[in-house]
Amino acid sequence: MTGRSTPDPIGLEVRWDRLAAATDEAATTMLRTAFSTIIRESNDYTVVLMDRRGRTVAESRAGIPAFAALMSSLADLVLRRFPADQWLDGDCVITNDPWIATGHLPDIAMITPVFHRGSLVGFTGTAAHSPDIGGTSTLDATDLLAEGVLIPPLRLFRGGRVEQGVKDLLLANVRLPDEVWGDLEAQAAAHAVCRRRAREFLDDFGESGFEEFAEAVHAMADAAMRAAIAAVPDGVYRSCLDADGVTGRPTHIECAVEVRGEDITVDYAGSSQQVPFAVNSTLNYTRAYSMYPLKVLLDPATRTNWGSYRAIRVRAPEGTIVNPTFPAPVLARHLTGHLLSCALYQALAPVLPDRVIADSGGAPALRVRFAGQDDDGHPFGLMLFANAGMGASRASDGLSTTAFPTNSGVGGIEALEVSSPLRFVRKELRAGSGGAGRRRGGLGQVIEVHNPTRRPVQMVLLGDREHHPALGLAGGGPGAPARAVLSTGERVSLKSSSELAPGASVVISFAGGGGFGDPQEREPELRLADEVAGYTTEEDSA
Repeated sequence: MTGRSTPDPIGLEVRWDRLAAATDEAATTMLRTAFSTIIRESNDYTVVLMDRRGRTVAESRAGIPAFAALMSSLADLVLRRFPADQWLDGDCVITNDPWIATGHLPDIAMITPVFHRGSLVGFTGTAAHSPDIGGTSTLDATDLLAEGVLIPPLRLFRGGRVEQGVKDLLLANVRLPDEVWGDLEAQAAAHAVCRRRAREFLDDFGESGFEEFAEAVHAMADAAMRAAIAAVPDGVYRSCLDADGVTGRPTHIECAVEVRGEDITVDYAGSSQQVPFAVNSTLNYTRAYSMYPLKVLLDPATRTNWGSYRAIRVRAPEGTIVNPTFPAPVLARHLTGHLLSCALYQALAPVLPDRVIADSGGAPALRVRFAGQDDDGHPFGLMLFANAGMGASRASDGLSTTAFPTNSGVGGIEALEVSSPLRFVRKELRAGSGGAGRRRGGLGQVIEVHNPTRRPVQMVLLGDREHHPALGLAGGGPGAPARAVLSTGERVSLKSSSELAPGASVVISFAGGGGFGDPQEREPELRLADEVAGYTTEEDSA
């Protein structure tokens, strides 16, 4: 692809697909070499390839899409700290700064350069959830510094050699150093694969760098998104919603979506002020979980890169739960950030009724962390990623036990049991949890976890939807709220830290998605099919 002629769109798509395949291969490498189940089972990561300016060109098609949307702004900030002329082949910079990277300390982002024939031609990037980052894993922290180790942009490798001081400092402050370092090495392995495939790409197509190719694919993605926005009538569309908040004080999100020609602006003015609890969402996380839901709503078919988001602007007043100031606690930032998809779709429902979905029970996702020691005294930590029901659309029922707007999953129960002494007694669809409607909300699920050891296990729940269930649209009903109940019958708050006693169990019921349309208009044959499949309860059928 030389010269300045208009690129062949078919040839461009073939090349773009090849680079996406390279990021997918790199992601597979990370999954197969990671130590923790958070990466290899729950897909809490992203892999991207970027041009010399740090703008994403290709993104892995698994992992967390919203993370990929953050990587360009992350790389831009890293390149201000480490200008392009200071990089060596084999360098590696890491950071988990929530205001730079993916919004909370457990996610460690990594940037490495791509050199081709002695010249810097691009960068590879990953972000992955670490199994431990020190500090507290509960909502007790009232500032960021109590939540774990804050890593500003630092070189972890210089010219291919480990910066031993950085490694030692990090591992001295985490509870699971072997797993943490193993996952960082898995990220580094993914970067090595991505760099190798990128160089092969340039050799095979006779290119000296990615600049011309990047310009073409950025323009393609940008044009597709702008065309999709232009098809939406101009106007300002508004919504608001409440979340459970913390200590009985709900938090509030105000959303205004302004469409003007080929541009779209999202404004969260009027949202709650930041709180001294970990539900604050940094602006970059707010931007990511605003841009990604709009991308899948307006332009789902075009592959994503930096150009996909140029037409979208996101604003939020400083000092609010969607743009907190340092050092606000942000460990559970997803409890606010994931809700933004619901606010956006409710705002746009009047103008895009055939495309939006009702609220999803997994917006925000419910996470449960178990930690303790087995009977032999060996420490373990396990994060349970499991999915609730998606909201229904005008055309179809919501998907059951499906992640949205994230893309993480529980993974194999067998793998979770191998990595901890806990036993999973039950994992089944939650009958009756989908919101009623002409189109039913997706079902949540019920998971029962048993502690067979002689030692108590710490259980930390980070969730919402306990008092504010997923809302329906166009007359559809809400999904069932989430809850957690111990084998003693005691109900456990979804924002709490407690102990799972030896021999005890906890039953976690994940929320259902909202319904769409008048429930009285649901076709009799679909009602019957729901009853036969066990998706409804006697109460639903009455």
